Amino acid sequence: MTAAIETHKLTKWYSHRSRGILDVDLVVETGQIFGFLGPNGAGKSTMIRLLLDLIRPTSGSAQVLGLDVHRDRLAIDRRVSYVPGELSLYSELTGRQLLTYLGNLQGGVDAVYRDKLIERLELDPDKRIKSLSRGNKQKVGLVAAFMIRPELLILDEPTAGLDPFIQLEFEHLCEEARTEGRTVFISSHQLPEVEHLCDRVGIIREGRLLAVESIAALKERALRRLEIDFGEPVGVEAFANLPGVRDLTVTDSVLRCTVMGSLDALVKAAARYEVRNLRSIDTSLEEIFMAYYGADDGAAEEVSHAAA
Repeated sequence: MTAAIETHKLTKWYSHRSRGILDVDLVVETGQIFGFLGPNGAGKSTMIRLLLDLIRPTSGSAQVLGLDVHRDRLAIDRRVSYVPGELSLYSELTGRQLLTYLGNLQGGVDAVYRDKLIERLELDPDKRIKSLSRGNKQKVGLVAAFMIRPELLILDEPTAGLDPFIQLEFEHLCEEARTEGRTVFISSHQLPEVEHLCDRVGIIREGRLLAVESIAALKERALRRLEIDFGEPVGVEAFANLPGVRDLTVTDSVLRCTVMGSLDALVKAAARYEVRNLRSIDTSLEEIFMAYYGADDGAAEEVSHAAA
């Protein structure tokens, strides 16, 4: 089966000092939900713009649905939906007018399915775009993307501004697309947004693709910062040599540490004492990258070549 996305040494330099992405080799299989993860400025949007032929590469090549992204751009546009990170919509139109217009550009869409999407995402389609909040504008963009039932959806930070209930409905839409054999490519800087939804995740940092991993593998290497409040003072020696535990401190009855991977050993050790409270502190994506691959560019480059 033809891959939904395939790149070979794809590189974009904006100037001799300003990099976009460097030597990215990536394959996204058809029928997957793929997460493209990286901190802001890592190169995610550059990658998407190259795939859509909105900018041209400095070197390397890219194919979407088996077609060359430049030579076959019009054919690709008919089969792909894209929601950018920052939507720019016709402000004087209502949501319904805009969706009708976009549907006509595609040669018509299933109006029943479109209206069902409007209902599921709780969009008021008769308000003018200029009066909508960011979250409601995002709903318009998502309805427009899904209503044509494209073979590939490319979504840049798609849940920005959405409340948790609508985010859950968005996830259901992605899962339905996958069940139908279609592909979803989600760019995000939020690990929780993709870890329970995607089949695989590509991790990009400073323009380089560091790794492509299954969600199961990613979870095995998950980084968590924990704070445990015990009912009595505890000694640091009871926790000092546990697998995956680092940055350990114990102050009276409060333990703080970072754990990579399984929590099993730490939980069993803590269970020997009275535990009053356990708190997990969110770690940033950059912290996770640092823990996986080290802070220096050489380590990142080494992993990049190993993953290729």
